[in-house]
Amino acid sequence: MSTEAKTGGIDGVREELDRGAEGVAGRVVGWRRHLHRYPELSNREVGTARFVAEHLRSLGLDEVRTGIAGHGVVGVLRGGLPGVRTVALRADIDALPVKDLCGADFASESVDADYPGGPFPVSHACGHDCHTAMLMGAASVLAGARERLPGTVLFVFQPAEEGPPVTEEGGARAMLEAGAFADPVPSMVFGMHVTPYPKGYVGYRVGNQYAASSLVRIVVTGKQVHGSTPWQGVDPMPAAGGIVTGIGQIYRQVSAFDPVTVTIGHVEDVGRFNIIGQTVTLWGTVRCAVESDMAEVQRRLTTLAEHTAAAYGATAAVDYLQAVPPVHNTATWVAAGLPTLRRVVGEERVVETGATLGYDDVSEFVNRFGGLYVMLGVQDATLDAAGQPVPLPDGRGLVTNHNPHFYADDDTLVTGVRLHAHVAYDHLTGALTDALAAG
Repeated sequence: MSTEAKTGGIDGVREELDRGAEGVAGRVVGWRRHLHRYPELSNREVGTARFVAEHLRSLGLDEVRTGIAGHGVVGVLRGGLPGVRTVALRADIDALPVKDLCGADFASESVDADYPGGPFPVSHACGHDCHTAMLMGAASVLAGARERLPGTVLFVFQPAEEGPPVTEEGGARAMLEAGAFADPVPSMVFGMHVTPYPKGYVGYRVGNQYAASSLVRIVVTGKQVHGSTPWQGVDPMPAAGGIVTGIGQIYRQVSAFDPVTVTIGHVEDVGRFNIIGQTVTLWGTVRCAVESDMAEVQRRLTTLAEHTAAAYGATAAVDYLQAVPPVHNTATWVAAGLPTLRRVVGEERVVETGATLGYDDVSEFVNRFGGLYVMLGVQDATLDAAGQPVPLPDGRGLVTNHNPHFYADDDTLVTGVRLHAHVAYDHLTGALTDALAAG
């Protein structure tokens, strides 16, 4: 008897998945609000990991692995039918050092007083609370249909996507190194990121969905002296300012057809108002739409920092940390996935997006094992004639990720649950596979 016959028909199972998603939708909203109220920074996701693991254990999964690369959690669900494929569904679980101004009654009031560089207000200003809750919901749905699944599902809850403190290891690469995907090895990885796009729309891109990234640290060193006698020392502050100003011209030194950006997001001084300090540290990020441009941008940034500092009689030391490759969706995986995406949300709601210089270290998983990473719209928006999101009249507006006012629509979360469940089932049954890899 065929797998399709045993399942009572593929369409029947898909309908069961949809019913399961609707049945768990209310709980998903509740989970999301709980997670939003109690966010935790990268490598500190103790309560979040415990919350996730308790839910996975309640589902009777075959395994629930915890403590992976810090606070990572992996649930293993082996289907009741024979199958050769394993799909990994991924959600990131960490929050940001950003004040919560979303305006919801479940807004975060958390403060991490002990985090390096803190204290910091903490919030899910990037939507990872949504990602976590949606995957928890998908685990419920797929566990309910386990006897009709021909293969294995991994529910991967990843810590430290936003980047751990620079003195610590963490994130996707650390999960790989810890063997999170060693047994079984995925034949596909799928995930999504909520974004300021029309509610329920799915955005995809062939090629690099996200950019290559690295963290940059520039330490400018002078000679400390009293603020009243600057000629007796070397002030690192003007040198730091010259570096920040010069960075704005780096984009003119590489091809204008492949976007790059260098952003300094944090300046750290050691001193006080009447002291010219010894050092100024600049923290920032380098992003490249094309990964091969990264080495050239870093070379030029290092040259700029060293020579600018020297012009002021100071020195500059430049380090590049936490390199992340771009998330790459191949044409064959996109072609395989589009029928599933369109069936779940409707053909008119699946749209191709433009390039972005955002990053996501899910690239470590997708690029290695194959699969798809897409965007899920969660805000009060519509698309204009050029296909760009614009705010709806009388809506809450468009607010980018990492902004204190970022918000996500609760009613859209069930769509994410359905996407996870349908992609998983379609891959396990062979309806969603990379034709080139399979051949």
